[in-house]
Amino acid sequence: MGKSRTKRFKRPQFSPTGDCQAELAAAANGTELEEDDGPAAELLEKLQHPSAEVRECACAGLARLVQQRPVLPDLARRDAVRRLGPLLLDPSLAVRETAAGALRNLSACGGFEVCDDMVTKDIMTPLVPLLRECSAGLDSNEVPPREEKEQNRNSVENIANEAVNVLWNICECSNRAVSLFNKEGCLESVLKYLSRFPTNVDLAISAAYCLQTVTEDNPELLKSFGASALQVLESAMRAPVSSMAYVLLKTLVAGTVWNLKDIIPSKSQAEIISAILKILSEVLEMDAGAVVIQMKEAETQRLRTAAETEERLESANGVGLTEDDEMEETPPKRRVRRKTLISDLLPPTNEELREATALLTAQQTALEIIVNVCCSEDPSDDEWEEELSSSDESEAFMESSLGDGGGQLLSPLCLSHETHAALTNFHIPRKVFEKTAFPSSAAVDVCSRSPAWKPLVRKMNTVQWRALVCLQSLVSLLEVEHLGGAPALQALAQHLSTLLFSQPDFAKHADFLEAISSALRALLQTMAASNIAQCMTPDQLMTLCRAGIQSGSVGVRVNVVSILGITGSVLAKEDGALETLKTIGCFLLEVATKDPSLVVVGEALDALFDVFADGSEAERASVQIRLLSALKEFQPVFKMKIRKEGKGKYSPDQLCVLDNVKLNLRRFVAYQEAVEKRLTA
Repeated sequence: MGKSRTKRFKRPQFSPTGDCQAELAAAANGTELEEDDGPAAELLEKLQHPSAEVRECACAGLARLVQQRPVLPDLARRDAVRRLGPLLLDPSLAVRETAAGALRNLSACGGFEVCDDMVTKDIMTPLVPLLRECSAGLDSNEVPPREEKEQNRNSVENIANEAVNVLWNICECSNRAVSLFNKEGCLESVLKYLSRFPTNVDLAISAAYCLQTVTEDNPELLKSFGASALQVLESAMRAPVSSMAYVLLKTLVAGTVWNLKDIIPSKSQAEIISAILKILSEVLEMDAGAVVIQMKEAETQRLRTAAETEERLESANGVGLTEDDEMEETPPKRRVRRKTLISDLLPPTNEELREATALLTAQQTALEIIVNVCCSEDPSDDEWEEELSSSDESEAFMESSLGDGGGQLLSPLCLSHETHAALTNFHIPRKVFEKTAFPSSAAVDVCSRSPAWKPLVRKMNTVQWRALVCLQSLVSLLEVEHLGGAPALQALAQHLSTLLFSQPDFAKHADFLEAISSALRALLQTMAASNIAQCMTPDQLMTLCRAGIQSGSVGVRVNVVSILGITGSVLAKEDGALETLKTIGCFLLEVATKDPSLVVVGEALDALFDVFADGSEAERASVQIRLLSALKEFQPVFKMKIRKEGKGKYSPDQLCVLDNVKLNLRRFVAYQEAVEKRLTA
């Protein structure tokens, strides 16, 4: 019903490992194992122990325990947040770090409800002073011994990293947390952490994630960004790239700066937009598949070398060992420090895997930013098409837009000249097109053989999915010549068709099908408007539509009927398309009269109006499929459905659009009566 729309990307909900929704449901039904109550109660009790080592160990145990979703309701009943919160200001730095780690895991694994509850339980009261203390500690003028000073600084940075992740998580999920962020002046501390990027990129990345979140749809915070704050962001954007972590950092900061565009002086707008899109272009230029393979090979070589070195050392230690030596009493082993035991609870670090993950995350983020560059939020969009979601990562994207006039979909007329120029100058469309291809089969194969690397297959698929959504935005906004001209669009249409039909069970992948059908819809609209020949055969078209209309996603069903309307309206102007038009008409009639969603029904009726509005072939087809009698019969049914279902299921804006479709239906019926009278006279 109307033009294809593009949506802003919304920030994802945190996704713990495993089927946590099912586990949480089981917990809610009281089916969690009774034995889970034991450890939770015991660990929470030990948080009050006079020994710092015991408190530290209890925090580490809770950090592990909260990753099991069934225990979350029990922890909530036992007021775990209020019992952990004071330990953020514990005299022991080690306790502070592990307490912050436990709260970080709780906020990440618990999702929206848990984060909101953490704000209700007043977690910001100890968290804000901790953030300030860590910030001050980074600039401490005390002069302890050099080794002790370095150790303390590392501890402070580790605590800060955990704390800023807690802050990021709860601000991601709670508007109240964002309000408190503004009120308590947390920006200064987070910017301080970002400024540590030359020596601690992990801390800087955490700060950048937090900044990108809190600057979305937060005009109050924008007032706090002075020249010094913008200088920190600029320095991070200019950071030399010595690892993929810095690639991710620069991408996140670029997203933050885009959120701040309204406070940047107009004379600097072109320069800033160019700098942002240059970073995104460089990120997308990288061949992630090749990097994944390279990193996996590096890991294999490192492990092989380490094993060989260990074997040589063991052999060397064994040489010259006499019988007397063997009979000597083995000296007692030194006590293992508590910190080593706690670190065993955490996943092992793997630099090569981290590098590959950082690049894939950077590319995913870059594509999301480009979508947001291309469009601002349009409320009616989310009402007429289902929100994009990724079931494999449980992503529920939170709304985000900035600007005094936010809420209007950006069209080619309101895409600024600077943005338009930068998108084309940095070849963003071509690079996005390339990312829509399936992930490298060699990279997928390498990752699939390793349990630790297997999650990267999902991340590679997510990059492709983001690219398809980004493609939709670019095709909708840019002129044909800036997309590579007619040959490039025809090749792209063929490419999208290949993506679809290379997977026989593509209809089962709702997210993929919605993304690709949205991209194809936008592409076909652009091609039709420019009189560029379509590339899909009628058989391919109908195969796509018959599969798509079975989807449970309203967005997919809307897309496929719109695609039929676009293609049919082009065919109606050509000769020899009678049979195809009849097939399209019958399909759209069936959708209009049988689909349970009035959104899809309205789109199907709009498509019928487009296909059979003009052309001799279309007129003949409409008579042969008895279109007029079918629509006359359906007209009162459609009116009744709007009257009975409208107010309960659809918004005022949706009802307004449906009323418009109802009016157009009456006019179209009158037009068809004239056509049928003329052809049968």
